[in-house]
Amino acid sequence: MIKRIQLSKLFTDFFHSEKTGGIVLIICTVLSILIANLPLGESYLHFWHHSIGFSVGGFEMYHPVEYWVNDGLMAIFFLMIGLEIERELYAGELSNVHNALLPVVAALGGMLTPALFHFILNHGTPEQAGIGIPMATDIAFALGILSLLGNRVPASLKIFLAALAIIDDLGAIIVIAVFYTEGFSLAYFGAAMGVFTLLLIFNRLRIHYLIVYLVPGVFMWYFMLKSGVHATISGILLAFAIPFGNGTEQSISYKLQHFLHKPVAFFILPVFALANTGIVFEPGWQKSFGTKNTLGIMSGLILGKPVGIILFCYTAVKLKICRLPSELSWKHISGAGILAGIGFTMSIFITLLAFNDATTIINAKIAVLSASVIAGIAGFLFLKAITPGRRGRPRFRG
Repeated sequence: MIKRIQLSKLFTDFFHSEKTGGIVLIICTVLSILIANLPLGESYLHFWHHSIGFSVGGFEMYHPVEYWVNDGLMAIFFLMIGLEIERELYAGELSNVHNALLPVVAALGGMLTPALFHFILNHGTPEQAGIGIPMATDIAFALGILSLLGNRVPASLKIFLAALAIIDDLGAIIVIAVFYTEGFSLAYFGAAMGVFTLLLIFNRLRIHYLIVYLVPGVFMWYFMLKSGVHATISGILLAFAIPFGNGTEQSISYKLQHFLHKPVAFFILPVFALANTGIVFEPGWQKSFGTKNTLGIMSGLILGKPVGIILFCYTAVKLKICRLPSELSWKHISGAGILAGIGFTMSIFITLLAFNDATTIINAKIAVLSASVIAGIAGFLFLKAITPGRRGRPRFRG
């Protein structure tokens, strides 16, 4: 009973941090776009490309500020995501096979169908590399919008959307690791895997000192960075190497996850937004909405997400592969599917990996932001219209 209360408290803290964090993200995004289009916009954008770093004993690491944000700070974001996934697998919604199958199936539909939308429109073009962009769901924004509905939304819908978004992020991480790798170095990758193996040994030896995992984790990040595989993947690997224990407040996994919530929500993601959403709207920017890449991204997020989630869930329930929570109707699942079309953080992150051309990147960012706004407003209005405001514990239909 104590364990259940503690886990419920952690989920509540997570949910509310995402709610407020989503508001902060919106403010930073709007602020970044406004500044970029003011007279001082050029200086603002130059700041993110200014090179900083350090030199120690002949070893040098100098990179643009934007690079440190996307490859450094975002590794910490992925560490927290990994801890969230670990918690869900061991003690959350995903720890029970019957409960886990529905969000797993939903996430699969929510990744494959949007990717198909983009692929159909961009097959054989240079923009085909953007196939992973509409696959992602932004946890902070999706849960932030859902939280605005308060008690009108059943608790099981919040759990379903959180689990779906977490699995979705795991899928996006796999896509990044497999398809967005450049200049692969087997030696450095082997070194990173060597450190990861060492951390797993520490885990098996039941070593519960966080510093023992964090210091080698930094080296794993560096080796992964040099390997060509995106360095943020090291955050996920580190999360799964850290012992979960019994999941109580005394476990180092719980402590680290709890500690990271606020820095990630109120510093790392806002800085990521400031660094990557400084979009300069040049004359004729509206024409980008007619390009196949933009249409692929927007149709994937706005239409592909809900279509894929609803279709996969409905098929799985009818085939009795999984069950629908008794509090939820197919209208609730539809509303969650619409909200899942909020791509933002992960979609922009994949955009930066998929393309090198500045114009293509800007147009893709505009597509992601536009689709996310539409999905957020549509999801909110839809759920507000169909939710009577019930409370209660989720029960599953047999």
